[in-house]
Amino acid sequence: MAVLEENLNNSLLAEQISVFESGNEMAAMAAAQINYHIMGYFPITPSTEVAQYLDQMKTRGEHDIKLIAADGEHGSAGICYGAAVTGARVFNATSANGFLYMLEQLPVQSGTRFPMVLNLVTRAVSGPLDIRGDHSDLYYALNTGWVILTAKTPQAVYDMNIMALKIAEHSKVRLPVIVAYDGFWTSHQKRRVEFFKNRAVVQQFVGECNTEYNFIRDPKKPVTIGAHMDGDNLLNNHYQQSEAMYAAGEVFKEVAAEYAKLSGREYPVLDLYHMEDAEVAVFLLNSAAESAKDVADKLREQGIKAGVISPNILRPFPAKEIREALKNVKAVLVGERADSFGAGGPNLTHEVKSALQDEKGNQTIVLSRVFGLGGKDFYASDAESFFQLALDAAEKGYAEKPFDYYGIVPGNPEKALKPVIEPQHGDAYKTGLIDVQMDPDTNKLKVKIPPLRALTTKPKRLASGHGACPGCGIFSGLELFFKGIEGDIVTLFQTGCAYVTTTSYPYSSHRQTMMHNLFQNGAATLSGTVEAFLELKRRGEIQVSDDATFVMITGDGGMDIGMGSAIGTALRGHKLIMLEYDNEGYMNTGSQMSYSTPFGHMTSTTGVGKTQKGKAFHHKDTAQIMASTNIPYVFTGSEAFPQDLVKKGAKAQWYAQNVGTVYGKILITCPLNWKSEDRYGSTIMEAAVNSCFFPLYEVEQGVTTITYDPETKNKRIPLSDWLKYMGKTKHLLKEENKPLLEEFAEEVEKRWQRLKAKHDHPML
Repeated sequence: MAVLEENLNNSLLAEQISVFESGNEMAAMAAAQINYHIMGYFPITPSTEVAQYLDQMKTRGEHDIKLIAADGEHGSAGICYGAAVTGARVFNATSANGFLYMLEQLPVQSGTRFPMVLNLVTRAVSGPLDIRGDHSDLYYALNTGWVILTAKTPQAVYDMNIMALKIAEHSKVRLPVIVAYDGFWTSHQKRRVEFFKNRAVVQQFVGECNTEYNFIRDPKKPVTIGAHMDGDNLLNNHYQQSEAMYAAGEVFKEVAAEYAKLSGREYPVLDLYHMEDAEVAVFLLNSAAESAKDVADKLREQGIKAGVISPNILRPFPAKEIREALKNVKAVLVGERADSFGAGGPNLTHEVKSALQDEKGNQTIVLSRVFGLGGKDFYASDAESFFQLALDAAEKGYAEKPFDYYGIVPGNPEKALKPVIEPQHGDAYKTGLIDVQMDPDTNKLKVKIPPLRALTTKPKRLASGHGACPGCGIFSGLELFFKGIEGDIVTLFQTGCAYVTTTSYPYSSHRQTMMHNLFQNGAATLSGTVEAFLELKRRGEIQVSDDATFVMITGDGGMDIGMGSAIGTALRGHKLIMLEYDNEGYMNTGSQMSYSTPFGHMTSTTGVGKTQKGKAFHHKDTAQIMASTNIPYVFTGSEAFPQDLVKKGAKAQWYAQNVGTVYGKILITCPLNWKSEDRYGSTIMEAAVNSCFFPLYEVEQGVTTITYDPETKNKRIPLSDWLKYMGKTKHLLKEENKPLLEEFAEEVEKRWQRLKAKHDHPML
């Protein structure tokens, strides 16, 4: 981005306000000023803030965008596509594995030519999991048929978002557009930014919605969208899409020129720095290019003709402009924050080489280096090394090592970490104090447990030293449940607070075998592990005891995006336990709303203000959903009722080892995001149960039994006596929000009465 000096005092420039903001804030600002119709989204770091900021702005009445929280990124992409086919203006933001999860939907949208704008806040793609920034997700976008703009700074994020919609809706283009910017470096760092004071300026620039296309919006004009094609028609379709993509390159220039007159900021196809007479250069995407410019200045002072190239548009690839920029360059190093494994260099390296091959006689030496993966910083000293590699190649006339990784550090076997705690297994976790027997008369299990004090000799499954927040209820709840399980366990932790706070390579808090997989696939993954374990054992290829118990731990909204996998696993009946810790939100990404968030509760995406009062719909009853799959055992539990939870842990193990799939849900505290005091953890849990918001019950062999009834014990309390402990719900106790509290209480009572009916009538 360059500021047009000659236009700084031009009266045509619209009035702008100067602030210090981040890339995510400016993406939200642009979206709010455009006032899109729909945003279908699902939270994932580091793009999550975009939806959060838009929610905050909506509570203040600053836009009318309908924000739809999906059940996962695949669902969010479907929401966006479904909205786009009506001609509505559509917006989204995502990152990393979330982008990959929606990937199959993206060619559908580009192939049927429905515009929208997607902010891709770039982040490392798992595995292993790393939530920091690189471009491995962006490289999956290259073949989706979407126009791709790149933004180096928060200012560019704002400007590109405004330009993107105008490009997407242009009659010669009609393609969806991605605005890609670096996770954390650009998304979270605050820099000086200017934005238009009056949003009417933005809306006039992007223009009115085109309503003449074949949209689903008028029953008098029926359309069929997405009819399947044969090869002849598909070839024609893709040719037209290809032509539109190349047209987007020219439209970008037109839109950028028009925007420069309005803003005073210019965005050429290539951001060229000191390239007019450069003999060596580095080619870098986004924020790294900014770091390299200072080094180029330093080298120029030494008499070295160094330059920097960075594209502002990646699709269509600016091959012509790159040939022109490099025609006199002796050596260029292409630095990339991603790899194309086994290809002898990442994607852009080969595209730069391909562009240069089309120029006869071009002798530019192209080096390729993979760098900065997983958020590894790129300093001026690194840019100096890149330039030095290019200088060495230019001097020798060839690249001694055309492709390599930069910044790797060989391991030292002498410094290998050794376990701090001696691994424990088998008898160490068998107390012999828990007795579980099937009662043939009732077809239910009878469980005898000793006083809890006697179970304290059983080692914990998780070691101390994890990174959970003060007052977090996850591990006290899990450990209490594990007290009911005798013998070895194998756990799978889905992404979430419990996972990220206990495993940070090369450290682990897990005393027994643990594996990780993503939110949406945990149950299916563990089912594969269980079946392979049993098959290996059947064939005599492994010799282990019979009492290992397989447990999937999910939470932080994992039973939203992972619901399909969980239901499929339950229907197949694998011998495992699915245990959900319910903290009522996506706490690991910043306390966004999940489907388990109760009605009216405040989260970072269900704010409280003059236009909204927290979550607008009631929480999902996951235990009842899982019970409908007819698995042998479903339960709810709480650390506030420890004997009840330990007994249910013992039952869960018996059914998982002898019959099939088990599902359990334990409510746990999250003081940080519930805005509650640490010391009230157990009190809040007990109040949730006694208010009947979170009843304790089990569904055993299809028969429902309430295991703790606050009414019969004369301990039932009003819902408000639970809500008063949490800052996220105190607004519900205000007089003006009395109707909301009453609606919430009515829903709780309805569910409680339905549960009591099932308890009283075994056939329900």
